[in-house]
Amino acid sequence: MTAIDDNLAYEQSSGSGLQNHLGYRLVEWAEDHAVIELDIKDYHRNRGGILHGGVLATLLDTVSGYAVCYCPVPGNVRKSVTLTLTTNFIGAGTDGIVRVVGRKQGGGRKIVFTEATAYNADGDVIGTATGTFKYQRGSDDPNGVPRDA
Repeated sequence: MTAIDDNLAYEQSSGSGLQNHLGYRLVEWAEDHAVIELDIKDYHRNRGGILHGGVLATLLDTVSGYAVCYCPVPGNVRKSVTLTLTTNFIGAGTDGIVRVVGRKQGGGRKIVFTEATAYNADGDVIGTATGTFKYQRGSDDPNGVPRDA
């Protein structure tokens, strides 16, 4: 089994409580790149009927973290924490699928930088973010650490 098969399948089946509650899913994952999607439901909307900014910020943060934590070794993981996240809300998501693309932009061994872009169902940009992330112990190694460690 390849790392893409193993680690992507593991992440898709072992979501966090927040991921399970909101319903977003990791659909692409490779080195320095990740994509998540969310089907907009009524509980994702603000009082104006559009995707709530807090939900969008969560998606931008999440995809950015995934973009820096891909691990090529089956059974291993990499973890990071968000140090800063600057968001820009520039459009609206009303219905359908929101697609959020994250990319690692550079950085050093322990601190890395990201950018993320969110698109509504029509393909229009509805939000962007830049972030700074710090690898947790052992995750600065691209080979990661065992999942169960």
